[in-house]
Amino acid sequence: MSEFISPDDTRYDERARALVRIGREAIAVADDEKLDAYFADDFVFHGPDGDMTYAQLRSFFAAMRAAFEGFACERRTIVSEGEYIGSRTCMSGRFTAPFEASPIDTIAPNGQPMRLELINVFRYHENGQLAEEWVQYDNVGFLRQLGVDLTEGH
Repeated sequence: MSEFISPDDTRYDERARALVRIGREAIAVADDEKLDAYFADDFVFHGPDGDMTYAQLRSFFAAMRAAFEGFACERRTIVSEGEYIGSRTCMSGRFTAPFEASPIDTIAPNGQPMRLELINVFRYHENGQLAEEWVQYDNVGFLRQLGVDLTEGH
């Protein structure tokens, strides 16, 4: 049994299964058409490094795919209530190309595996599009996996 939720798992409602699908089919692999249909034009991302627009988040996803070979975006736990979904998300891949979306500047690859665990809360518009996301993750741990020595002020 996989540690991740399948988009076909009927224990979850359709909105939750769509969240699993968008991670696999349009975040982990480039499919801007699917992303554009899923995200609202006025989408706002609230993260540890500040807020981002949908266009900025889409660029972040592209930078992740470019830097991490075998990039994956999977959901581990989903709780759905009304217009909100809460999720434990796992992004992973092997760091094989420069990462240009780092909060501290471009980071050179170290060839090592990366696993970023996130806690997300998503809010949807009445039309079903994703309107807002709040996310927390361990930025320091993420940077350490990428080989950044934070003790030297990098």
